[in-house]
Amino acid sequence: MPQRTVLFVLFDAVQSLDVTGPLEVFAGAETHSPGTYRLRTASLDGAPVRTSSGLTLVPDQTLDDRLAAHTLVVPGGQGTRTPDPDLVEWLREHGPRAERLVSVCTGAILLAAAGLLDGRRATTHWAYCDKLARDHPAVEVDPDPIYVRDEHVATSAGVTSGIDLALALVEEDLGRNVALGIARHLVVFLRRPGNQAQFSAQLAAQTAQREPLREVQRWITEHPDADLTVEALATRASLSPRHFARAFQTETGMTPGRYVDRTRLEHARRLLEDTTDGVEEVSRASGYGTPEAMRRAFVKALGAAPAEYRRRFHPAPVR
Repeated sequence: MPQRTVLFVLFDAVQSLDVTGPLEVFAGAETHSPGTYRLRTASLDGAPVRTSSGLTLVPDQTLDDRLAAHTLVVPGGQGTRTPDPDLVEWLREHGPRAERLVSVCTGAILLAAAGLLDGRRATTHWAYCDKLARDHPAVEVDPDPIYVRDEHVATSAGVTSGIDLALALVEEDLGRNVALGIARHLVVFLRRPGNQAQFSAQLAAQTAQREPLREVQRWITEHPDADLTVEALATRASLSPRHFARAFQTETGMTPGRYVDRTRLEHARRLLEDTTDGVEEVSRASGYGTPEAMRRAFVKALGAAPAEYRRRFHPAPVR
């Protein structure tokens, strides 16, 4: 594979992890396969930038007309709230020249401001999806996925999802085993698919205020194969089923049934990814009871049956 320049755009109040996370992924790939990537950072005037956390980053060069990048990475951060007009104009002119145009977190706001997401499906940090959709109605904003690919343009959700997207790009370039080796070195998951929701069940739901309800949340997570009907959960919380269901939704923002469904799906997905347990065993351990019930849940939520999901996201043995 010919060497590819990966250019990271820097600006004041950038989110440091939006830069360093994906950069470490590409650096790991370069270490594994020397000559694969040429990593560069650049700011408008070549001057150091101060990140939102106070860290100072020193770019390699200025953003100028001579720059040519195979993969152009635009990070997010507080600096995207009031985009620099000169930076937006540079992106408008140079973004279309990149073979791959990538944003991390609210970097999508900069791409949208430059008109580079018009007519495309995109995502960004969950807290800014509404703003992106409101300010740029020509963009089809999907608030759920970890990342979205629309032809040569890729946008990712909040912060660490930039690592997920970078791993996917390395896997595309160099193969699964290289990407898996990098993920292991960084101690992160390789296999979060782009269509996986930004939140796990535990993160999507708020933590209940009352201890009995928090205990029920923990119980569901630790015992997905238990009796998790509203009646059984209400008994654990020492509440009537009606009172429990109403209180659970009020305090967590999610019905008990939806929380159970998400928890079971997440548990089954992890077993399929990380173990060699059979589909029938996974379905029992995750509370589905039968493989067919699990299959219906997977197809509805992920668009793939459990066997297909495992084929796509279970790591191949490294030889």
